Amino acid sequence: MASQSSATFATSATSASRSSAFAKPRVFAPVITPFNADASVDAPRLVAFCRWLVGQGAGLALFGTNSEANSLSLTERHALLDAVLDAGLDPAQMLPGTGACALPDAIALTRHASEAGCAGALMLPPFFYKGVGDDGLFGYYADVIEAVGSARLRVLLYHIPQFTGVPITHTLIERLIAAYPDTVVGIKDSSGDWANTAAMLEKFPGFAVFPASEALLGKALPLGAAGCISATANIQPHAIASLLNATTAEERTGWEGKVATVRLAVQAQPMIPALKSIVAHYTNDAAWQRVRPPLTSMGGAQSGALLQQLETLGFAMPSIATALKTVAA
Repeated sequence: MASQSSATFATSATSASRSSAFAKPRVFAPVITPFNADASVDAPRLVAFCRWLVGQGAGLALFGTNSEANSLSLTERHALLDAVLDAGLDPAQMLPGTGACALPDAIALTRHASEAGCAGALMLPPFFYKGVGDDGLFGYYADVIEAVGSARLRVLLYHIPQFTGVPITHTLIERLIAAYPDTVVGIKDSSGDWANTAAMLEKFPGFAVFPASEALLGKALPLGAAGCISATANIQPHAIASLLNATTAEERTGWEGKVATVRLAVQAQPMIPALKSIVAHYTNDAAWQRVRPPLTSMGGAQSGALLQQLETLGFAMPSIATALKTVAA
């Protein structure tokens, strides 16, 4: 664990305030990862999809849950981030997931994101050992921060206890903010517990709290939410960005209704196969349906029913087929 003396570097660093990078509400998509027929990652498709997302107003939370991040190797994550950066996409639009069970892996991924100039690193807790407690989790995050050793590093915690079995408690958040006020700047709350999200917004003013669903933005934005990091930002980035940029109450209410109905329809299905099925349909590119085992692709009947439901809601992705056409050829 980092020593008390070494833990002071971030507190005294002359970096921007912890909320400055996320002062304006933003939407980030945990970018779905395309695969080749042999289950290897498909970097050209990923880059093209990232370009489209950014063009629609979304940031890139590469290597999130819906990116199948924990089915990707350390080498693959490094290479994919480099591919997106080499394509000229702005690292200030990127919030890659860098949490890992192995501390050296988390350090390497976080250092890579920081050195690339990414807006931040979204960090799962180490999730294999359960019941480790706040002391162990504080030691994990502190060791990553100290090992990276950069005043420009921005860490966002990732609370998704239904997957990890390892909750990010309010007490842990307080400890990390106190030790690293310019480094630990926010959290994604994917718990699905609105009371927890609301309590975080109330207890930690200036801390960038991102709900995981755009359906919650109507309640979360008035309380100071930083936007959302949402699975369905993969398919409706423009609509969510339009909600966040709305200038009138009427406009905001209209977009809230649109994004919420789509979100609720999709989240009723297995999320990753559903997202990939939707993208495959609207790009006319069946390759997007591929997932990496142990996940399985959505069946034709189930996919057809979801697409019909979305069509009934007036959903469409009019620009994506053209944007990704050359990759699908």
